[in-house]
Amino acid sequence: MPSPALGPRVLLRKLREVMAEPEAAQKRLDKTVTLIAGNMVAEVCSIYVMRPGNILELYATEGLKREAVHKSKLKTGEGLVGLIGDQAIGLNLSDAQHHPAFKYLPETGEEIYHSFLGVPIMRGGAVLGVLVVQNRTLRHYTDEEEEALQTTAMVLAEVMASGDLKEMARETAIDVAQVRSHHLRVESLAEGIALGHVVLHEPRVRIQNMIAENLPFELKRLDDAVAQLRNQVDELLDGSDAARATDYSDVLETIRMFANDKGWLNRLKEAVETGLTAEAAVERVQNDNRARMQRMPDPYLRERMHDLDDLSNRLLRILTGAVATASRTDLPQNSIVVSRNMGPAELLDYDRTKIRGVILEEGGKTSHVAIVARALGIPAIGQADGIINLVDTGDEIIVDGSTGEIFVRPTAELQKSYAEKVRFYAKKQARFTALRDLPALTRDGQLIGLNINAGLTVDMPHLAESGADGVGLYRTELHFMMAQRFPRLDAQVRHYRSILEQAKGKPVTFRTLDIGADKTLPYLRQPREENPALGWRSIRMAMDRPALLRLQARAMLIAGAGQDLKIMFPMIADVQEFTQAKAAVMMEHGILKKRGYGLPRNLKIGVMIEIPSLIWQLDSLLPLVDFASIGSNDLVQFLFASDRGNPKLAGRYDPLSPAALGAMRQIVEKAKQHKKVVTLCGELGGRPLEAMGLVGVGLTSMSMVPSGVGPVKAMIRSLDQAKLWAFMEPLLRGPLHSLRGDLMEFAQRNGVEI
Repeated sequence: MPSPALGPRVLLRKLREVMAEPEAAQKRLDKTVTLIAGNMVAEVCSIYVMRPGNILELYATEGLKREAVHKSKLKTGEGLVGLIGDQAIGLNLSDAQHHPAFKYLPETGEEIYHSFLGVPIMRGGAVLGVLVVQNRTLRHYTDEEEEALQTTAMVLAEVMASGDLKEMARETAIDVAQVRSHHLRVESLAEGIALGHVVLHEPRVRIQNMIAENLPFELKRLDDAVAQLRNQVDELLDGSDAARATDYSDVLETIRMFANDKGWLNRLKEAVETGLTAEAAVERVQNDNRARMQRMPDPYLRERMHDLDDLSNRLLRILTGAVATASRTDLPQNSIVVSRNMGPAELLDYDRTKIRGVILEEGGKTSHVAIVARALGIPAIGQADGIINLVDTGDEIIVDGSTGEIFVRPTAELQKSYAEKVRFYAKKQARFTALRDLPALTRDGQLIGLNINAGLTVDMPHLAESGADGVGLYRTELHFMMAQRFPRLDAQVRHYRSILEQAKGKPVTFRTLDIGADKTLPYLRQPREENPALGWRSIRMAMDRPALLRLQARAMLIAGAGQDLKIMFPMIADVQEFTQAKAAVMMEHGILKKRGYGLPRNLKIGVMIEIPSLIWQLDSLLPLVDFASIGSNDLVQFLFASDRGNPKLAGRYDPLSPAALGAMRQIVEKAKQHKKVVTLCGELGGRPLEAMGLVGVGLTSMSMVPSGVGPVKAMIRSLDQAKLWAFMEPLLRGPLHSLRGDLMEFAQRNGVEI
């Protein structure tokens, strides 16, 4: 085939003129294929559009039989066009009919054409269609011709995504840019169901002008933006906060390496030289990278491509002046925020009256943003790999936080089904609300204390709403994590006083700082460790930096003046650690008393039992404490030496196993002997079946997510505790891996509401 008759910039300009004409979409597409065929000196040019059900439909052609338009259809993966659509790759073939994927469509009359060049029409990593040129001669197309077709496909993608051609979708209400439905089953972070529209946390940049008028000017814009990008990364890396945060600095070092990669910059410049503006060139290269990323089996290499994707987004924002996050925009009423990841402060920046759900590509159940989402009662999903490339702002989407499912661009039938599910869920919540003021009393008369876990002021309204007895665990570290610098004494006093005031006389148990492992403070130097969950964290850090613990204890004591105050130490491994921590609190108590400060009328100091070594020290420990709380999350993790954040180990060890339940039974029995109150705080307490097992082994107090109080109370009021223990006792002595199935059978047989 001869070289293109027109240069790429001339072709792009003519395409823009055709697309701007006030004509029907079909007519504009017909003119487009004629224009491309003439420019490429091709005998055939065809546009296939992705339709619902992953079908590629012939929408326009120059050279094939016109009667095949809207009749010829290929599934993704079927034929050469389907292969391009499925794998997001280009195909350059001298004899297409001998390719193993070739499929003959007799209605098109394409049997006389041999050479074939096809490229995906892509935007944001999603394939919107396929652009093809063909000739009779047996030959490979040149690199320049392939480059020209790819650039043309990108311009078509922008036009299609902009909605200018939406009347092409004749048989459905789905826009051409929104043609594929997706169903993902991933990790639930916070329960609940939400129907709404996608809001990208980092909004996708809309490129207004794709075709360059002045190439030297665009190349200079690109150079200036890259220089600004590099300066931004350098400032982040050299800043004092980042320098102290080793893991974060490693990420930034990788990004800085990409920002200085000559190969990446050369590809950007080459894209500009084809006739694109600087920002269009960035998006063109970004699309290519995303297509490669989706085909990479190696998760490490995919992660590196994610870093490059993030860098491209930053560069696009520099070139266009776009806003960094959607929290600063006017949100629609039913917003479902989609992000690669975000911090808890970023989530709190949003208007909470408009957010219905959160979806993260990263983030697990114990991530801080997940904790905040649960506190706010927002359904949340994590580990949704690739979701950002599947959606666009405004897409309809369903989040099922109960099952961990996501439905992107769901069908009308599915939306109707989930609307019914939401109504049913609301009815259940209304029934739980009716139980709010009733006691959590078993059928055989055992009263169970139900408390909530909290960590932010936004959690506190849930105390009254849920009808809980108090706050069984207040995670003080979340306040520190939200701050830009270490909170001073007066700031801490105000915070703790506010929590006690909002509790309105109900008990609040403050846990001292539990930082380290997955909870880091950017302004506090922490060493890099091979196994941080078992390393220098929590009370261990406080022992080595006693000023941290004493300052926090002083703030709590001042805030609790004239009230009941409960303080609890986490991550205690032996009795001596508890006595040292208690001594620090009592030292502050003595200093404040000497200085004439008002003090709590009743101070109780307790311990979290989450390290298994304490189980064998209970006779020495319990006489020294006022109360104890089982930290089920870490206790089960350490008991089985199983990282709860590792997806490969998820579900391998069950907290409803004889080992875990037996350990908790032993703690309960020892607490009874020493006449000490023991409660449980952790994820287990908020799930009815797991809570039933805990009540079975004798726990009479639990702390949980606020949304768990209603369902757990309903379970308790339908349960006979003595009958359950008689059923469980022999099973705990057996070799079972888990009692989950047996407990479910007991519940069904005895009318226990699960």
